[in-house]
Amino acid sequence: MAERPIIFSAPMVRAMLDGRKSQTRRLLKPPYGTLEWRRDGTWKPICLKFFPGDRLYVRETWRPHYLGDGVWNLDVSYPADGERRMICDGEFGDKDWNWPKAADRGNVTPLHMPRWASRLTLTVTDVRVQRLQDISAKDSIAEGAHCRTCEAMGQSACHGRGCFASIAAYRCLWNSLHGPGAWDANPWVVALTFTVQRGNIDQMPGAK
Repeated sequence: MAERPIIFSAPMVRAMLDGRKSQTRRLLKPPYGTLEWRRDGTWKPICLKFFPGDRLYVRETWRPHYLGDGVWNLDVSYPADGERRMICDGEFGDKDWNWPKAADRGNVTPLHMPRWASRLTLTVTDVRVQRLQDISAKDSIAEGAHCRTCEAMGQSACHGRGCFASIAAYRCLWNSLHGPGAWDANPWVVALTFTVQRGNIDQMPGAK
């Protein structure tokens, strides 16, 4: 079981908090994106970065507020939903870190979020390698890309399986994250299914 960070945008963090997101797709890049052609006509991934059982701590946009009380107590806010919580000195181990200059101006990018500031922990339950456009309507919904028409009609509209409009919604989401034409490129991706737990990874049972 490995533990590593994973970055999500604010809308995707909100989707996880609302229970609407249990999958994510990431581009396969060397050295984690090497594929080998099998004789049976399938692709075999080599050196994948993710495996079932792995724990991922979510990095998101955040803002630390030094309380100025003479000790390293921080009030941390999360713009995705406005949650604020105080992290006391020593609560999650050594918090010595290089305070980004952005912290003095406002929000800090997910890339600079340290492990101790993460509030969401994901446990990987399934890993698949596929072409991006092979995503199903049901998986599109699990990605958090809901069809607004079906949402307005109620969940029964898609009978829990999704619809082609949900795939279109995911296409728009993918292009918004990776740029115009990214969907049409139909790259190889690793599809992760996961469970979401609210709490720091070092608070989870069995934490290293």
